[in-house]
Amino acid sequence: MTSTFWLARSGFIALLMASLLSCSGLQSGFEQPTVSLTSFRMVPSGTAVPRFEIGLQISNPNRTELRLQGISYQIDLEGYRVLSGVSNELPIIAAYGTGDVLLQASPDLLSSVALFSDLLNQRRDSLRFNLEANIDAGSRWRRIRVERSGDVSLSGLRR
Repeated sequence: MTSTFWLARSGFIALLMASLLSCSGLQSGFEQPTVSLTSFRMVPSGTAVPRFEIGLQISNPNRTELRLQGISYQIDLEGYRVLSGVSNELPIIAAYGTGDVLLQASPDLLSSVALFSDLLNQRRDSLRFNLEANIDAGSRWRRIRVERSGDVSLSGLRR
């Protein structure tokens, strides 16, 4: 084999190693932001279709700002997947700072019919929910996955 081949091969390996080292450096020192569920409630909508408001607080423990690109989420109520959506209207979270995200969602019609049918058969003061969200923090960082569950009160909506 010629020396040109070995030189090209060595150059390719050096380039590959430099690329791998630069990519690993992008995530070194990155601490996973924390996401807290601050609110989950049904809000009056003025129509027959209820609306839900989901509040999240994101804390950035890193020394660089966090430019959130988007969020995708889905919510189950009483085991029925009734809410899902996406948003790209997210704040920039300052280094060592927090930011609030407020999502508004309307339920999926078919899942909602099944849920309301179930609710008509059994009266409840609250609904059990499960929230799953994926937050895109940009190509430099890994995605932030959130899973939370709890109860949402229905007592404030009854008259």
